[in-house]
Amino acid sequence: MKKLFSFSLVAFFLSFCLEIAAAEGPLKAAWSTTDCLVGKTECPSPFGNGKTQKFTAWRGERLHAKILLWSSTDGGEVGFTVEEPQANHWVDDATTGFLRYVMTDELNKDGKGGCGYRPDKTQFDSSLVADRIEPIRSLRYEAKTVQPVWITFDVPHDAVPGLYRGTVSITYDNKVCSVLPYSIRVIDRTLPEPAKQKFHLDLWQNPFSVARIAGVPLWSKEHFDAMRPLMERLAKAGQRGITATITHKPWNGQTYDYFEDMITEIKRADGTWMYDYTVFDRWVEFMQSCGVGPYIYCYSVIPWELTFRYYDQATNSMVDRKLAVDSPEFDEYWVNKLKAFASHLKEKGWFGQTIIAMDERPEKSMKAALRVIRKADPAYKISLAGNYHEDLNAELFDLCIPYDNKYPEGVVAARRAAGKITTFYTCCAEAFPNTFSFSQPVEASLFGLIAAERGLDGYLRWAYNSWVESPDQDTRFRTWAAGDTYLVYPMNQSSVRFEKLIEGIQMFEKIQVLKSDPRRARMVGRLLQPFAYDKIKGASLQKEIRKVNAYLNSK
Repeated sequence: MKKLFSFSLVAFFLSFCLEIAAAEGPLKAAWSTTDCLVGKTECPSPFGNGKTQKFTAWRGERLHAKILLWSSTDGGEVGFTVEEPQANHWVDDATTGFLRYVMTDELNKDGKGGCGYRPDKTQFDSSLVADRIEPIRSLRYEAKTVQPVWITFDVPHDAVPGLYRGTVSITYDNKVCSVLPYSIRVIDRTLPEPAKQKFHLDLWQNPFSVARIAGVPLWSKEHFDAMRPLMERLAKAGQRGITATITHKPWNGQTYDYFEDMITEIKRADGTWMYDYTVFDRWVEFMQSCGVGPYIYCYSVIPWELTFRYYDQATNSMVDRKLAVDSPEFDEYWVNKLKAFASHLKEKGWFGQTIIAMDERPEKSMKAALRVIRKADPAYKISLAGNYHEDLNAELFDLCIPYDNKYPEGVVAARRAAGKITTFYTCCAEAFPNTFSFSQPVEASLFGLIAAERGLDGYLRWAYNSWVESPDQDTRFRTWAAGDTYLVYPMNQSSVRFEKLIEGIQMFEKIQVLKSDPRRARMVGRLLQPFAYDKIKGASLQKEIRKVNAYLNSK
């Protein structure tokens, strides 16, 4: 499989053999870096002498560790237990377990990204990567393979600063074969609670995927029960937006499970309109109960195919009507709908946090959207995820541009002064950095640093859980590079990519705290320089991030 950047064999071994603890007997165990992928059949030797995995953490920080297990002899039952530091329960049981291998593919043949259709999977080099975190503590080990273990610690916000020590015991056929020590030094600094973080995280949710995978009726109690752990995980990461759909197939059904309209629309026989907001209200209230918010992003006045679905009483049928953005019918349809929607939102107390959202739409279409939105209610908030347009900037409460774009000088500061949100996004277009399932995990931790270096509020990615046909085993899809459509797995199973993204967000938050000190701000600025436009280099990425972390975790 082609890589976005390569590590030589020696550099690779040095990278993941840092902080190693060796084991005796047939099963070897070693601490490894969480930054890099490891092949299922690539022997991770040579092992070093026994050492401790050392963490330095702020109170409220989420920490990750990885252990590699390897044996050249027969397989057997392997397991692990974590001795908690000083009898505290800091291990997140839902995100601690064995890493499972999933199928992935590669970039496009020109190496310039992962966009485009891929109906024939044989045309792309495929391999296995350890990405899915299954929260189990034992499994049947296959000889001559690498089996990673993932451990997540959540340091409490009220933890007493000091040094905490613990161990991880590895068992092979029910006998302890290795004990790996670790330590967590908690310093006297505290990260804000997720709801109070400054980072604006916006990962789009897909409730329709959850219903299919769980095998339950859409919007049933069982559906909401299946979604709750997944959405609470997202809230814990600091998610700021609820993804709601106010048209049928706003993205033309591009995902395996297409998005449906959350508003039932009925055109009466006399030509007037009636709207039912039951599904929309249940979805928003549910997401708020999970801790997601405060914003409600409503997609989209400009669906990709400009086709609008509603029930027509006169013909007693569902209608899919195509409307040009410069037609009177387009204005009539949207002004009626958005006026009624504004009244409903105000009754619910949601109008001030609701954003009418568009993504990657042409400038002509965006101007049409602004026209009908302002006719319906001039106070609506509006967002765009797409290329920067100067003549649209003033109209947009939330503006998110692609990773490779630049905001003109002074725009970000002016928007912040006006209380507006300014972020960036990645999608299938970026070869590096990205969160494809074959991307090196360290790339996901970059996005918090990139936002900090550019002075932006946060990061957007279009797919939190738009799952493919068999997401637990195969991350490939008929469109785009593998893993592009989701960051977490069914049954509330996280991924290495998602957890590394959280690490980047935590670095962003630490930077905001330290920047309040002018002396610290200058040093932080220097440390962020390697993460500027066109300066990020894969070969030195781990080194530069270690420098940042060392400073952020200094007293």
